Amino acid sequence: MSEEKDPVRRDQTLDRILRGTSDSHIPFAELCRLLHRLGFDERIRGSHHIFTREGIAEILNLQPKGARAKPYQVKQARNLILKYRLAGEEDDTV
Repeated sequence: MSEEKDPVRRDQTLDRILRGTSDSHIPFAELCRLLHRLGFDERIRGSHHIFTREGIAEILNLQPKGARAKPYQVKQARNLILKYRLAGEEDDTV
């Protein structure tokens, strides 16, 4: 089964981000996939991955650090997920 369609893997990624205990160990690609599932649009400018979503004023500007997401950017994503209560809105049609 592919990683993107595995519901257990999706829950693990979201859970790890929401727990906040392993921010420096979140793979960048998994964070990007999670944001896509939560309805964010992505555009890329060089190494910057810019995520926006209708109805959310804040913009997430993410850059990888090797294969991982930068810890402070994982925290920014977590704060948006919690602030806008997006944790229950994953798109199951992926």
